[in-house]
Amino acid sequence: MNFQQLRYVRETVRRGLNLTEAANALHTSQPGVSKQIRELESELGFDIFVRYGKRITALTEPGRAVLVVIERVLQEAENLKRAADDFRGQDTGNLTVATTHTQARYALPRVVGEFKRRYPKVHLTLQQGNPLQLAQMVQAGTADIAIATEALDDFPGLLALPGYTWSHCVVVPQKHPLLKAGALTLEALAKFPIVTYDAAFTGRTHIDAAFAARGLKVDVVLSAIDADVIKTYVELGLGIGIIAAMAFDATRDRQLRSIDCAHLFRSNTTRVAVKRGNLLRGYAFEFIELFAPALNRKLIERALAGEGELYDL
Repeated sequence: MNFQQLRYVRETVRRGLNLTEAANALHTSQPGVSKQIRELESELGFDIFVRYGKRITALTEPGRAVLVVIERVLQEAENLKRAADDFRGQDTGNLTVATTHTQARYALPRVVGEFKRRYPKVHLTLQQGNPLQLAQMVQAGTADIAIATEALDDFPGLLALPGYTWSHCVVVPQKHPLLKAGALTLEALAKFPIVTYDAAFTGRTHIDAAFAARGLKVDVVLSAIDADVIKTYVELGLGIGIIAAMAFDATRDRQLRSIDCAHLFRSNTTRVAVKRGNLLRGYAFEFIELFAPALNRKLIERALAGEGELYDL
């Protein structure tokens, strides 16, 4: 039994039981993966996978139990390597942060700039995706940290901690009627075509829920993952925009006006997620604290150890 065999089993499962894709991901051959898995099964004395001819179709019952152990063994092996790396070179290494466009565009530039100043030898990679993809990246070990507003706290294998809270605002062209309408209401917004975020991003669920609770039908003429796209089409007169308040800059967005709507939609919490059981490098803790100062290393380590609920932190 060896680590290579364990990695082959894990990757086969991650690739949907497709041996060819697993082999490609591991930079080896499909017959080699199959042979190593067979040898591990022979040593264990039972099949890990159900097969139909040469094709793997499912995990066996003992295979499901073994997979849990394999994941734990490989994670601890990776933790051992991280611990050695941390002691050998505390200011060198790699850090991958998976995040949404809104966070990368508006919340992270200051953090990234300061992090690179402190750790010029750390190779920092930003991966963008939707919240579900970000959670899967961290769970699979292809990213160290995920930052998003949705989905992260839906994964038991992740520890998702609150980073900061934010609200939406409405953006309209200059001289738009809503600028003279007094206190903003949902009914007033529903009279206009709306340009806002895609359903999976940036608090869109809170927007939809607010209108639905009042029984209002709205005409969403464009959904986007990018606030800059939303603002562009508002400038063109396609409709009024609902965006994260942080995405409006009065200097940069001179053709638009912002109207506060925090009283209309629930506030949103952006979370920082890491994989439970994963050992973080020292600079990873520092990146998180730069992003959310309340999330210091001691607090995160307590949470990873299961000491207290999030509201106690």
